[in-house]
Amino acid sequence: MGIKVNEKERFFSITTRNTEYQFKADKFGVLKHLWYGEKTDRDMEYLLDYPDVGFSGQIYETGDDRTDSIDTMPLEYPCGGIGDFRIPAIKVTHADGSTALDLRYKGYCVKNGKYNIPGLPAVYAEEAKAQTLEITLCDTSSDTEVILRYGVLEELDIITRSAEIRNNSNSPIFLKEAASLSLDIPFGDWEWIHFQGRHTKERVPERAPLIHGIQESSSSRGMSSHHQNPSFILCSPDCTEQTGKCYGAFFVYSGSFQIQIELDQLNQTRAVMGLNSKLFGWKLNSGESFHTPEAVMTYSAGGFSKLSHNFHKVIRENICRGKYQLAERPVLLNNWEATYFGFDAEKIIKIAEDAAALGVDMLVLDDGWFGKRDSDTSGLGDWFVNEKKLPGGLGSLVEKVKALGMKFGLWFEPEMVSEDSELYRAHPDWAIKIPNRKPTRGRYQLVLDMSRKDVRDYLYDSIAAILKSADISYIKWDANRSICDWYSGELSAENQCELPHRYMLGLYELLERLTAYFPDVMIEGCSGGGGRFDAGMLYYCPQIWCSDDTDAFERAKIQYGTSFIYPISAVGSHVSVVPNHQTGCITPFETRAVTTMAGSFGYELDLGALSDEEKNAVPEQIKRFKKYAPLIHNGKYYRLSDPTTGNIALWEYASEDMSEVLIHGMVFRTEPNMKRIAIKAVLSPDSQYKIEGDLGIYTGAALMNGGILLPKTWGDYCPIEIHLIKQGV
Repeated sequence: MGIKVNEKERFFSITTRNTEYQFKADKFGVLKHLWYGEKTDRDMEYLLDYPDVGFSGQIYETGDDRTDSIDTMPLEYPCGGIGDFRIPAIKVTHADGSTALDLRYKGYCVKNGKYNIPGLPAVYAEEAKAQTLEITLCDTSSDTEVILRYGVLEELDIITRSAEIRNNSNSPIFLKEAASLSLDIPFGDWEWIHFQGRHTKERVPERAPLIHGIQESSSSRGMSSHHQNPSFILCSPDCTEQTGKCYGAFFVYSGSFQIQIELDQLNQTRAVMGLNSKLFGWKLNSGESFHTPEAVMTYSAGGFSKLSHNFHKVIRENICRGKYQLAERPVLLNNWEATYFGFDAEKIIKIAEDAAALGVDMLVLDDGWFGKRDSDTSGLGDWFVNEKKLPGGLGSLVEKVKALGMKFGLWFEPEMVSEDSELYRAHPDWAIKIPNRKPTRGRYQLVLDMSRKDVRDYLYDSIAAILKSADISYIKWDANRSICDWYSGELSAENQCELPHRYMLGLYELLERLTAYFPDVMIEGCSGGGGRFDAGMLYYCPQIWCSDDTDAFERAKIQYGTSFIYPISAVGSHVSVVPNHQTGCITPFETRAVTTMAGSFGYELDLGALSDEEKNAVPEQIKRFKKYAPLIHNGKYYRLSDPTTGNIALWEYASEDMSEVLIHGMVFRTEPNMKRIAIKAVLSPDSQYKIEGDLGIYTGAALMNGGILLPKTWGDYCPIEIHLIKQGV
């Protein structure tokens, strides 16, 4: 397996199929990072040849050796307050008010299988396919202990990281920072990619050279957010999709996070990922432990594609769970953009009849079916059926939909509450708000305190009652505002800083309870679209609504950025009406379908209002998607163009053995008097391929190096679909 230990040298090597990760405890017990990259088959400590750097001090035990400084050396889990002036991974305040922490090596343990984290989502694996390395560190002057855990999925080139902080003293300590991952890269020239955006414009990749100092991407919104994604890539300046070196990491967490990248005085890079220190604090009483969320990292010497494939596979197979983890997803119709709040049972049945006639698998009833909910100003929290809209309740409606041969899904926003609701009038203390201060509203709503057991019990009982009242196969779980005004009546003044993390622990507990009791119900995550698109939610929801922007042109760019970290099977996407409700843009019906196939595939419009030509296209689109779905969701995904800078958006799905390839996308604008575009695919160079609809036979080498000629285009946003089959298979 992938963990090797030299006990005498206190040297540790983690090897995966293509990578190696090394660190060791030096003679003073300082845990130094040595290497992460290609396999080297030797101890890389020889690279730690450092000068005496002025104003970089040394631990006391080094004596007169001024070249050995924790302010310059690459470290495995750097501490605050003891002379490393770079970004720390951990900061504490002791009972006496001091803030120094000097962690030294105490011991190790290797276990078969992958560790788990109490109360938190994490990568899982069969025992035979993973190992765990535990490194125990202890503070030199207190009884504070840290256990670093490394999960190794050797075949996937994946290493996971988490830390447990234990207070073995007789007095409480206060955690101020507790990172999950710290990675020191003492060599090379690196650029940083993060994924920024806003509501309806999520996960736009932004690539920039590192500058001396600290660069940060973070969220303080109580959710991972539309604005920054909890992931990053560090890459060589020459890194492309197929060549170059890159490191990547994502956070298995759905709340506020912090990623800091520092280029230090010696041009070394440090990346630290974890809970957002501006919204975190934790009182650790005697005998208690705190577990950090998990970070997942990989390294690729073969460009961004290899890095993405590693992440796609581990998310799809080792984070997503349940019945729909790898199964075919139902093609659904969501009524939201067709009706908004203005519907009744008769209108929903008509929409269902139109959908069933065209081959749709599931009808999803969105916002407005519960309480007094005729607009977004009231009703949240009252999870009982509005029988003025739906006489006889959901049971009658669902049976009518099922009689049409379709399944039924339902929208919820469980974490939120309207002030104009029966729930808020009965339990105003359940909302997150500061006493004697007017609360901040977002979308006219407040946020329920998910750290409270009574809140979680109410939500579980309410949602369970609805799910038991009718045959419901799908939940869209929404959350439509950021969180502030942090305060809980359940916590003391000194513990209020714990609320943001306790909120997430409560949310995960509720989701775990629901998914365990209703394993056949698929949950799609959502937060105003892509405001909580992260691996933490994917542990409970096999797909997440990618963005509230359903415009095909914009979606091509949003899905491009998303694909660097997250698999296509995780992307919720729908064909919507034109002019698009977010942008006013008009794109062809087929272009919308091709773009939507890069995800779960469904419709969000009034099918009855389509033209005859469009209605005739719907069954064919559904048939085509189902034909290609195994390839789309489980194959390798390649980005063939950058839609944020060029005139085309093209992407490829390929089977593991490259025997089948599908290229989808669009040409944004047709240029006059211009030769046809040739796009270079990723294929098996020594094989021969037939392009569907083309009589010729082409070598993979020709199509990879010379390219595939795209069809002649006419007009704007022309759809592209090219299907290739290897010959002689």
